[in-house]
Amino acid sequence: MSENNMEVKARKTIQHIHPYTPGKPIWELQNELGLTRVIKLASNENPLGPSPKALEAIHCSLADIHRYPDASTSNLRQAMASKLDMKPEQFIVTNGGDELITLACEAFLEPGDEMIVLTPSFSEYEFGAHLMGATIVAVPLGEQFAFDMDAIIEAVTERTKILCICSPNNPTGTYLSKSVLHHLLDVLPKHLLVLFDAAYSQYATAEDYTDGLEFVRAEYPILVLQTFSKIFGLAGLRVGYGAAPEVIIRQLLKVKEPFNVNALAQAAATAALHDDEHLRLSLQANTQGREQLYRAFEKLRLPFIESMSNFVLVELGLNAKAIYEQLLHKGIIVRYGGTWNLPSHARVSVGSESENAAFIQELTEILHRISIR
Repeated sequence: MSENNMEVKARKTIQHIHPYTPGKPIWELQNELGLTRVIKLASNENPLGPSPKALEAIHCSLADIHRYPDASTSNLRQAMASKLDMKPEQFIVTNGGDELITLACEAFLEPGDEMIVLTPSFSEYEFGAHLMGATIVAVPLGEQFAFDMDAIIEAVTERTKILCICSPNNPTGTYLSKSVLHHLLDVLPKHLLVLFDAAYSQYATAEDYTDGLEFVRAEYPILVLQTFSKIFGLAGLRVGYGAAPEVIIRQLLKVKEPFNVNALAQAAATAALHDDEHLRLSLQANTQGREQLYRAFEKLRLPFIESMSNFVLVELGLNAKAIYEQLLHKGIIVRYGGTWNLPSHARVSVGSESENAAFIQELTEILHRISIR
C-alpha cells in the first residue's frame, strides 16, 4: 500500500521531525568497504573505554537481571547526592540525556509555546519541541561561535517556556562562563526553564566554567543535564540524569516511564561515579589529545575552535565533504559539519594518541593531494 493510500495519519507535528542521524558505526564502514581497521572519531566517545569499576559492577549484577530494575534508581541518586553535595530528590535518572530532553518537553511545553535553541547545537532539543507542537526559536551563536547574551534575551517572549543552552556546546566546544549564566538566570522571567546541557562538563578546564549545579542548589529554575556516556565511558548503557530544584523534578517524574534505566546501567553508573582514577586518566588523555589535534591543525593551517570538550570543530574549506568521504575510505570516521549547516567544517572527537596520529597522517596526505591537483 502506498503512503498516499494509507488512512492512518500521523500527527501533523510529526511532519517536522526527522530521525536523529548518529555517527556512522564501525561495523557499517567495515562491511561497506571491507576494512579491517576502523578508527571512529565521530561520536565523542571515551577512547580509554569504560570505567573498570563499572565493568566489575556489571559482572556482579548479571545474576539478578531476571528482576526488574529499581524504578526509582535509589542507589544511584543517593550516590550522586553524596558526590555532589545535593539531595536525592534533586535528581532524575534517565535513559541517556536524550530522554531527559524529551521528558522536559513533555512536562513543560504546550502546543504554541516557544523553545529557544542556539545554533549550531545538539538537534535533540528541536525533536522534543516538535513532539509537543511547540515553536522553535533559533538564535545563532556569535562570532567564533560565542554565546550572544543580548540576542538570547531579545528572543524571549511571554510564550517562551524553555531555553536550551549546551555548555560546552556540541559541536563547537565553546562554553558559557559562570558570571554570564548567573546574569542570565537573574534577568530571565521566572516562568522560563533553562535546560542547561552539561554533558561534556567534566572535560572543561576553564577556570570560569560552571556545570550549572551551583544554580540548582540556589533554587533557580534550571534543569542541568548530565550523562555517563562521555567521560565515564558508558555510552552503550544509555544512562544520564537531570538535576533541578525538587519542584521541577516532581513534574518530570510524572511523565517518566517506569523502569526506564536498566539494572546493569544503574550498577555501572553508580560504580563509575566513584572511579576517580578513571576520571583523572580520561581528562588527562583528552587534554593531551586536544593539544595534539591543535598542533596538527596549526601546522596544516586549518582554522579551528579551541574546545572545552572532547572534540574539536575544524574548518576544512570547500572540499570538506570530499575530505570527510576520503577519510571514510581510509577507515577514519569523523563527523561532517553538514549536520549543523556547517558544510565547510568537520567535528573530530579526541581519540587516543595513536588514533589521533593516524587521523592526522591521513588528513595531511589528503590535503597534499588536493593542493597539487
